[in-house]
Amino acid sequence: MVTQQFSGSPDEADLGRVDSLAREIFADVANKWALLIIEALGGRTLRFGELSDEVEGISHKMLTQNLRMLERNGLVERNVHPTVPPRVEYTLTEPGHALRDTVHGMCGWTRQHLGHIENSRRRFHA
Repeated sequence: MVTQQFSGSPDEADLGRVDSLAREIFADVANKWALLIIEALGGRTLRFGELSDEVEGISHKMLTQNLRMLERNGLVERNVHPTVPPRVEYTLTEPGHALRDTVHGMCGWTRQHLGHIENSRRRFHA
């Protein structure tokens, strides 16, 4: 990897870093499973099996991968209880709750405009 000297102001460097991080996070969370996990967690704490039941159709592997990604990005907190067998619970962090508000708004937007979208798709394919 080749690095180049940045010649702009510190404010421009911060904007570049924020833009890069935003693209990375959007790429991570803008998948159907992550959005459904965030919505399922809502204001509650769930165990892995409960999450699996809530997010219909998700495989064990995809749930694990997405929970790890959400935890890495600080959106989900994983709490392991020292029991036998271990009890693992997942909950949204404060930034996760803020993102959920956005996701919830997107879900509401979808419900509000569903008829229009379906009609447009039918016209497009006709």
